[in-house]
Amino acid sequence: MDDVRTWIEINLKELSHNVGEFLRIIPKRTQFMAVVKSNAYGHGLVQVAKQLAELGIRNKELGGGIHNSKFAIHNSMLWFGVDSIVEGLRLRREGIKNPTLVLGATLPARLSDARESAIILTISNFDALRALSHLKEPPDFHIKIDTGMHRQGFLSKDILALLKMLKHSHLNPAGIYTHFAAAKDVAYPTYTKMQLAEFEKAVAAFHRAGFKNIVRHATASGGTLLFQETHLDMVRIGMGMYGYWPSMESKISRDYRGFASIVFNPVLTWKTVITEIKEIPAGSAVGYDLTERVSRKTKIAVLPIGYWHGYDRGLSSVGEVLIRGKRVKVLGRVSMDMTVIDVTDVPWVKDGDEVVLIGKQKKDAIWADEVALKLGTTQYEVLTRINPLIRRIAV
Repeated sequence: MDDVRTWIEINLKELSHNVGEFLRIIPKRTQFMAVVKSNAYGHGLVQVAKQLAELGIRNKELGGGIHNSKFAIHNSMLWFGVDSIVEGLRLRREGIKNPTLVLGATLPARLSDARESAIILTISNFDALRALSHLKEPPDFHIKIDTGMHRQGFLSKDILALLKMLKHSHLNPAGIYTHFAAAKDVAYPTYTKMQLAEFEKAVAAFHRAGFKNIVRHATASGGTLLFQETHLDMVRIGMGMYGYWPSMESKISRDYRGFASIVFNPVLTWKTVITEIKEIPAGSAVGYDLTERVSRKTKIAVLPIGYWHGYDRGLSSVGEVLIRGKRVKVLGRVSMDMTVIDVTDVPWVKDGDEVVLIGKQKKDAIWADEVALKLGTTQYEVLTRINPLIRRIAV
């Protein structure tokens, strides 16, 4: 890249591979929702969705779909999960016609947009349901049940009132779903099994009320890997699709669950370039607030990225990056738009050299989960906070 200072590379081969790993373990009848909310977890909403949709369309003509070895998924079985109506409309503008479910809340003023663009909404409370009932032609929607996450959703005690209101308003949900709070940890199955049992009770109540032809879904990446009974009619795959185990517990327990052969490969690589190099004497302070002093004559390099770009300020003095295949340390504070690194021990380093912030370079790699450990957070936050204005390119 010679026209930008920092960029994201999205490896489409690894994306397809990771989807295929899930297709190995879910039933053929189970539909696959690719969760592309929040800019596809930082990977680029349009780039990821287009790639998956185009693969499905192209291979459907050959009798297959997204291929990984002998596994395939038809495009008609591929859903997209987004956070907002804004993300859903963006996919429609890009020509993506796959079933798309808005997982977050939708303001009443945007309900007609969903109807016009065939975007499916989540209805998770009575106020949202009342707003929907006022429309002459409401959009398709899924009902969300709160079985213990205690975030979005109708509580079990509200099911009878919910069914009564649906009947009275002549509203027919196209689906019903819930979300697990602790399905990433197989060592603590009790809560997940309790939530699944609560969900099954809700589904049964809907069936008794006459709502029988509804899509049931409950599980994300963790539950899909660790609790086979949660697959139901559809699985919602996010982090695993992007190449990371959803938790350390799920990765450790793969042998226990018989998934030792499953391998996820990270899809995103974040790169920048060196824009300035100089030597400073021993004892010099680096960056804002003089928080770090070098103990030797040090060659420093300036990177044109900082916390505005999503390179967390918490990586000040502890972060590492890759240059010419070698790990080098972040010096001093990460600034808004610049970060300083120590390149003293990197031979022949020069302005314009490529630097890897997240990804692999030669034999070493720094992935988002390693960065997250230094920050005391998860790879979810590290990836989704990468500035969406940074150019994403497919490789």
